[in-house]
Amino acid sequence: MKLNFYITILVSFILFTSCKSVRNITNRDNSGSEVVVKKYGTEKREFINGIQVTLGTVTTTKQKTSSITSASPNKNLELNGRSNTPIISGDIERANLLQLKYSPIINVPVTQLVNIMLLEQIDKWWGTKYCIGGNGETCIDCSGFTHMMMKDVYNVNILRTAQEQYNQSQRIEQEDLREGDLVFFGHSYKSISHVGIYLQNNKFVHASTSVGVTITDLNDKYWNPKFRGGGRISQ
Repeated sequence: MKLNFYITILVSFILFTSCKSVRNITNRDNSGSEVVVKKYGTEKREFINGIQVTLGTVTTTKQKTSSITSASPNKNLELNGRSNTPIISGDIERANLLQLKYSPIINVPVTQLVNIMLLEQIDKWWGTKYCIGGNGETCIDCSGFTHMMMKDVYNVNILRTAQEQYNQSQRIEQEDLREGDLVFFGHSYKSISHVGIYLQNNKFVHASTSVGVTITDLNDKYWNPKFRGGGRISQ
């Protein structure tokens, strides 16, 4: 009787514990089917560049990533240490070079050489050899040179020979000479044999018989005794 009682209790205990284990296993298997809702807090945290973001949200910014290749050059940078003027075209750079080139030859500040067309024509003809009656870039004489320069730089037509140019022009004293005036040389006022174009600082450009197109000082020991005055052509 007692044996049957103990057996009944043992079987009941085993059945009880087995049902609890089954329930636990079932619960574990069904956990994947549950919808998990994650809740983010409203705490704000600072990100890079001072941008604040709220956890769980998407934040965008219009700030672009900088690039070395896309950076624009500073237009006010100095050009080889010479000037802070922006370089807009190659013509301006060439003008700068011509001013630098002829400033020490004429012995004036760069800023005084403002007639770039004149400098360009001087540079074009510089060193062209002298020949009587010459009228081209291979060789040219003094009056042919002044004739071409007055036409190309000042848009003024003058006569062809030195004597004709002297007769055509208005007399100018040496102290009143201006850039673009003609300067005449010869044995007498009635025998003008050479002509050039006055620049600045007592300098003139001309086609010399010895070295070709060049720049000379009016006080040169060869030319000064032969100087017969200046002439201005009405434009």
